[in-house]
Amino acid sequence: MKVALIQQQYHGSKEKTTSHSLSQIKAAAQNGAVLVVLQELHQTEYFCQCEDTKFFTYANTFEEDVKFWSAIAKEHNIVLVTSLFEKRTAGLYHNTAVVFEKDGSVAGKYRKMHIPDDPGFYEKFYFTPGDLGFEPIETSVGKLGILICWDQWYPEAARIMTLKGAELLIYPTAIGWFDEDSEEEKQRQLESWITIQRSHAIANAIPVLSCNRVGFESDPTGVMQGTHFWGNSFICGAQGELLAHAKHQNETILYADITHERTKEVRDIWPFLRDRRIEEYDCLLKRFCDN
Repeated sequence: MKVALIQQQYHGSKEKTTSHSLSQIKAAAQNGAVLVVLQELHQTEYFCQCEDTKFFTYANTFEEDVKFWSAIAKEHNIVLVTSLFEKRTAGLYHNTAVVFEKDGSVAGKYRKMHIPDDPGFYEKFYFTPGDLGFEPIETSVGKLGILICWDQWYPEAARIMTLKGAELLIYPTAIGWFDEDSEEEKQRQLESWITIQRSHAIANAIPVLSCNRVGFESDPTGVMQGTHFWGNSFICGAQGELLAHAKHQNETILYADITHERTKEVRDIWPFLRDRRIEEYDCLLKRFCDN
């Protein structure tokens, strides 16, 4: 099956940004993509660069947004992975991926589990940790293990999704560089980001789709210099092999062809799941093994 990642920048408003997304989704569907993935918080700027309660208003349209993207999935007959700011009630919000089936129905959703709190990434101010667990979402194109950005650094999340039957791991993402970092440090960060996700593919013999944003976004408060989102969206196969890689910083549609049969072939020759010593892994339930 053909899959497509929409790598794009923020266009100054929700309306303009969404309009660009729609043009890319239409092109992807016309080119035969049956699964289309959008980046983290794709409707707006990455507002988590600062802590400001005004941005909670973005979550007020969550139900409307669900209806909107449902119609888009149905119109183009695609399985669509979105990333939305969910309001459950006042003071309770989530960073939520909603997956739509080809008929527009909601196949399922995932609430981001690992929430960062670092300069330029103040997500704990906005998002409550997810409470839906690591549950693959059943769709017409397979079981999708949806994880979000900071989740991508945790092998436990990828493993649990795999053990529960996920056939693809999908990471909507917003990550980038700060200007004050050296070129060497920027390259180390980028290579670490790519390597950890390719490692999830290898350790679990499962394809990985990682969709990141591009472009410079300034800190609304002016405290930080802003972030250059580094793009580099990629798709890799069940042995971690790169099938497609957006190495440039431009907006693009990244395509790849994926077959679920390849996962079985790889697992038959590299049976990592068979040889797991599950009876020896109790310490993984501890924060740190200091006693």
